[in-house]
Amino acid sequence: MDAVVVGAGMSGMYMLHKLRGMGLTVQVFEAGDGVGGTWYWNRYPGARVDVKSMDYSFSFDPELEQEWEWTEKYPPQEELRRYLNHVADRFDLRRDIQLETRVTEAGYQEDAQRWLVRTDRGDEVSAQYVVMATGCLSASKVPEVPGLEDFQGDWYHTGHWPEEGVDFTGQRLGVVGTGSSGVQAIPLLAHQAADLTVFQRTPNFVVPAHNHPIDPEHQRSVKANYAEHRRANRESAFGIAVPPPTKSALEASEEERNAYYARGWYDKDNQLVSLLAGYTDMITSKEANDTAAQYVRDRIAEIVKDPEVAAMLQPTDHPFGTKRPCLGTDYYETFNLPHVHLVNVRKTPIVEITPTGIRTSEREYEFDSIVFATGFDAMTGALTRIDIRGRDGVALADKWKEGPRTYLGVAVAGFPNLFTITGPGSPSVLSNMIVSIEQHVDWVADAIGALRTGGKATMEASAEAEDAWTRHVDEVGRTTLYPTANSWYMGSNVPGKPRVFLPYIGGVGPYRQKCDEVAANGYEGFVLSA
Repeated sequence: MDAVVVGAGMSGMYMLHKLRGMGLTVQVFEAGDGVGGTWYWNRYPGARVDVKSMDYSFSFDPELEQEWEWTEKYPPQEELRRYLNHVADRFDLRRDIQLETRVTEAGYQEDAQRWLVRTDRGDEVSAQYVVMATGCLSASKVPEVPGLEDFQGDWYHTGHWPEEGVDFTGQRLGVVGTGSSGVQAIPLLAHQAADLTVFQRTPNFVVPAHNHPIDPEHQRSVKANYAEHRRANRESAFGIAVPPPTKSALEASEEERNAYYARGWYDKDNQLVSLLAGYTDMITSKEANDTAAQYVRDRIAEIVKDPEVAAMLQPTDHPFGTKRPCLGTDYYETFNLPHVHLVNVRKTPIVEITPTGIRTSEREYEFDSIVFATGFDAMTGALTRIDIRGRDGVALADKWKEGPRTYLGVAVAGFPNLFTITGPGSPSVLSNMIVSIEQHVDWVADAIGALRTGGKATMEASAEAEDAWTRHVDEVGRTTLYPTANSWYMGSNVPGKPRVFLPYIGGVGPYRQKCDEVAANGYEGFVLSA
């Protein structure tokens, strides 16, 4: 093959389409038995995207974006999966995708200047290029506590939910975790379970989603101006075009600030970035950030009737936005229900999973089923879980032992012709993912095209360029409040993982400009060899 693509989610499908359009032979390997990546695996109750549907969709084909009709402001997993299956069929992608196949090894063969890729089904494929389209949030994790194998009930992880669904009617149910998947699932699980106990380590800032059916006239209006709409997203800070802020939160009066925050909280057309994007210093000044954080805490205190529970749900240990804020529907209201209970596991940690439930340092809770909404080994986990070896047999996992090192988040020194879509050191999870995915795929395809046109066999990031970019990512990150939080952005949710700010916070628009400059300057920072 000319190329192997690992993963058939949004990035893998688009990468296949681009490379095949260039005349390359491509093999895609996908662990699931269907396409869709995130939207194949995350089938838990309430799963939906937190970016508006009109923005969270492919822009590479004008006919595709005009023909697909979205039904909701934030489409649910089922609708996104239908959309991605439609894309797979429309562009005849399935014939080059091998499902139910997990890539286990990828080794660079220096003499041949090619990669040898192996799978758990015994495939061995030689390819000139390997594209890791493995996703930023795909390597799921369960709590690092003993005893799970002894639990006699059923347990589930939100990132690997059974396709047929689960009925918890009448059960005693435990939910561990209150990140995005927990926030979305808990209100719906509460409607089923006879008794629901939520184990929370860190309370999150949860903003009302105000999800609703899309107004057909609004959808027509966006489609009529889609090209300009997409351009504005690409040039924005987070991949979502919003009016740029003009002053500090501290320059505004309290009345003015609260009026702005109220629009972000109550407006039915709000979005995830609304509360963060109103002032210039929301992610750089703790004092400015506190004004938004306190606004949200005050709303929680208004909604949750029990003052003790309300206090447990109010985040105080991290600035607003430095752990990914969540969009919720009736999340805080759920804790007013008499059969829903909240346990603070920072105060009373989970000690073990017992045959009948969960034991904390304070007491044991008995459950029929347990749901782990405990997230992922973000951004690096899906890559380091594969045995990827570059020049001289160096393992990527060993190279990244002290934290990931990349050039532009798309390439790694010592690993020629290996490309990472939305890898660490790129905007990725701090952006509208589809905007960043398309930008990376287009850039990688253009780079491969330039190699072939120029008669070059390999493209490899130089150690100097990788060092400079890794320093830059760290320096820009440290100008913000993000490193002050123990978040998965920092790898803090995985014991033993280096505490490094994983994504790039310099902005989607400026990052795109940098990538374009690198390409325009003959792929500056890369070594191209014949």
